[in-house]
Amino acid sequence: MITAASNQRVKNLVNLIQKSKARREQDVFITEGIKMFQEAENDKIKEVYVSESFYEKGMAREKIEQCNYEILSDDLFKKVSDTQTPQGILCVMKQYHYKLEDMFQKKNPLFLILEDIQDPGNLGTMVRTAEGAGVDGIIMTKGTVDIYNPKTIRSTMGSVYRMPFFYTEDLLDVMKQLQERNVKLYAAHLKGEQFYHEMDFKGATAFLIGNEGNGLKDEIAENADVYMKIPMQGKVESLNAAVASVILMYEAARQRMN
Repeated sequence: MITAASNQRVKNLVNLIQKSKARREQDVFITEGIKMFQEAENDKIKEVYVSESFYEKGMAREKIEQCNYEILSDDLFKKVSDTQTPQGILCVMKQYHYKLEDMFQKKNPLFLILEDIQDPGNLGTMVRTAEGAGVDGIIMTKGTVDIYNPKTIRSTMGSVYRMPFFYTEDLLDVMKQLQERNVKLYAAHLKGEQFYHEMDFKGATAFLIGNEGNGLKDEIAENADVYMKIPMQGKVESLNAAVASVILMYEAARQRMN
């Protein structure tokens, strides 16, 4: 059992939790909690760390012992954990790597394109909702928050294991590639003249969602096929980026169920 914060493995673990650069360099990310552990594929788990009291309870013991695991003292685990009320188990996981081609598994795919989303909770909510709504992939600009940020990972509630995604340095090029494959690009935009529920999302579709504060950049919005808007009452001009994406994804899901 490890009890000292000076232990080299513990130091590295803290570094991975706190720094995206360390995660990129080691090609890993951190998950916490029993649900995230149970849903993780064994071949993606590099290391498991459990608190002494968690291990003594015997929860998920069979799977834990199939992995490379270490027991930490309860006090040390609390210091290492990124959550206020740690469940007593966290994992070092191998990162996922997808390509655009991986997302074209169905005839009329549905995509979410995110430009410079900054809030980890927003991104996690989008990933989780995307899985629930049957989205085939999420495309993000390099300016979007790290999907492996621990707060994002927690917000995905396991969907990060199953939702294809990738970051691009050239969003306009990716948009062009999608259009060449007959994917229609819909921009959620204040200049939209039609409401989202008046449109047909049964064909190959991609929703463009912009930064929380600034919306879509002009050059991105101008290359969309269609502007659309969400009806607003009162003095509200726009919705939270995650909320807007949820509305659009589930409208597409509703249409595709009919």
